[in-house]
Amino acid sequence: MKVFVTGASGFIGSAVVQELIAAGHQVTGLARSEASAKALEAAGAAAHYGSLEDLDSLKQGAAASDGVIHLAFIHDFSKYKENCETDRLAIAALSEGLEGTDRPLIITSGTGVIAPGRLVTETDLSAVGSAAIPRVASEEAAAAAVAKGVKASIVRLPPSVHGDGDRGFIPGLIAIAREKGVSAYVEDGANRWPAVHRLDAAKVFRLALEKGDGRPVFHAVGDEGIAVKELAGVISHKLNLPLQSVTKDEAVNHFGWLGMFVSLNIPASAKQTAEWLGWKPEHVGLVADLETGTYF
Repeated sequence: MKVFVTGASGFIGSAVVQELIAAGHQVTGLARSEASAKALEAAGAAAHYGSLEDLDSLKQGAAASDGVIHLAFIHDFSKYKENCETDRLAIAALSEGLEGTDRPLIITSGTGVIAPGRLVTETDLSAVGSAAIPRVASEEAAAAAVAKGVKASIVRLPPSVHGDGDRGFIPGLIAIAREKGVSAYVEDGANRWPAVHRLDAAKVFRLALEKGDGRPVFHAVGDEGIAVKELAGVISHKLNLPLQSVTKDEAVNHFGWLGMFVSLNIPASAKQTAEWLGWKPEHVGLVADLETGTYF
């Protein structure tokens, strides 16, 4: 297949590109700059110049493909709602390029769009709209694409997609521990986070493209749920810092932008995804990656 990938030079996208090429697909990646284009070409992919705000470029890239994997997202939490709405418009443009065909569109979302407190599965839908949880905009856009006859599916990622080059939540927790002089967790720290290795996630995206059959939702989840206290304990050990509990009221002050996430209990399952796609995690889990990988 000729696959158009947005976010192709990013942390997850670059792994998806390699996964696709290794499986024999031809990849064209969305490139915002000459540097991005050169990185894509060095990886064995072609470059298509454009951006998430350039809707015509997205439509053209999708129309020239046999399938689309949409990974790009603007990770600026100071403009989070605005960026989620940008994603909605980008998905609409990509789906417009695929209308009238049976070519697949794979959209990225997060397991955190579902209400916390229980194990999230692929059949769960958000009980609230994007006004309450802005990231739901991507799933609303997927539903709108399906309503127009587009073969759109969602791959939900956990809050921690880990591996070499990770710049997400876990490096953030490590940086805060260094700055504050303690490795902290909220209350008893029993709340759980799901996680996945970036290479395992990349395989889910490829398989969803190849054999997803238009199923609505897949979960790229390796670890169903790791207690945040356990993660804080590894950070404490690695940095030789005290392990400390903070209250929910103290969390935002201690963790900054991460404060709203650290106390969430959001375990997630990929059992159905494994059955549908014949997929299983093959790489190290998050705790092992923290202990033996490159995070420190």
